[in-house]
Amino acid sequence: MKKGPPRFFLRFLSCTVAVVLLFGLVSAAVLINGNAPPKNTGPVNPAYGSASTLPSSYDRGITFEYDGQAEFPRSVLVQIREGESSYAVGERLERAGLVRTRYFWNLLSRLDGAFIKTGTYRIDLPASQTEIRAALTGGRQLLLSVTIPEGVTLKKAAAILERAGVCFSGDFLAAASSPSLLAAYKVPGSTMEGYLYPETYFFPGAYPAERVVRTMADTFFKKLRETGGEAAAALSPEELERIVIVASIVEREYRVDEEASVMAGVFYNRIKIGMSLQSCATVEYIITDIQGKPHPKVLYNEDIEIIHPYNTYVIPGLPPGPISLPGKTALAAALRPADTPYLYFRLINEAAGRHYFSSTLDDHISAGQLFVKGY
Repeated sequence: MKKGPPRFFLRFLSCTVAVVLLFGLVSAAVLINGNAPPKNTGPVNPAYGSASTLPSSYDRGITFEYDGQAEFPRSVLVQIREGESSYAVGERLERAGLVRTRYFWNLLSRLDGAFIKTGTYRIDLPASQTEIRAALTGGRQLLLSVTIPEGVTLKKAAAILERAGVCFSGDFLAAASSPSLLAAYKVPGSTMEGYLYPETYFFPGAYPAERVVRTMADTFFKKLRETGGEAAAALSPEELERIVIVASIVEREYRVDEEASVMAGVFYNRIKIGMSLQSCATVEYIITDIQGKPHPKVLYNEDIEIIHPYNTYVIPGLPPGPISLPGKTALAAALRPADTPYLYFRLINEAAGRHYFSSTLDDHISAGQLFVKGY
């Protein structure tokens, strides 16, 4: 009769199986617990009067979103910066209370080997670590809508982009004055002022500033061709600079579309006879963008007497460069100015935005005080 396995072997086998099963159960419990979202993810909605105090190390790159009177956030915006490691992201997520432990996050990073992609992501809460990783490695970024109004300056556009979370203001201004970008677009000035088109854009969060500038510059030249046709495309850099400067001034002066081309005609008429442009907008540019002072509602004699290259009251001809980001109406006006005998215009109806155009100084003086277009 054939004998069975020794008893000690059976006992060893059953103990081994039990240990393996126990280890498997413990491991599964650890994995499930580590992957599970923290209880009550995120700080309590301040509307409940008991908002949590976040740690001092809390990163502003993580923003919780609430739905009405819901006690806890319904979603979170997570901003991943260029060059940021998965481990650094795990630490931020742990500090913000989005994951139970960064160690499990690091383990997942080693196991899946997927790269986290730069950008801003919206994640519905509560979310497990595997769900968060899937969002951050999948690359389906949240696109931020940002509107650059017509007539703003580079500095104001930079501030708008920073507030929207697209890129830092300083990075944008640095890119807009980059010699390589200026050469690429054949811009003769020292910055891209005037050559970035004002429009509503959709950018990922934490987007490289150079790409933002290139996108806006590409849009400008596309709109220029649409507005001026082949003639505009054939302009030399110096000729285009002249057009853009005039357009940037008209943009800051006109309020009613049909008056834009008339204003452009006034400026060209003045240039022809060597007369100062006397644009209020250039003085406002000095006060706000160069001197950093608040926007004036009214210009007085001491304002228009400021000695500065951009002051077209005291220095004849065009200023050294554009003073704003002109839109389609202003560009069209500078490309196709109205043929009139006018040398002057003055705002006479602030509510309606209407101007009085005249050919003589006496008529101009009788029209009233000076106003400047505000933003």
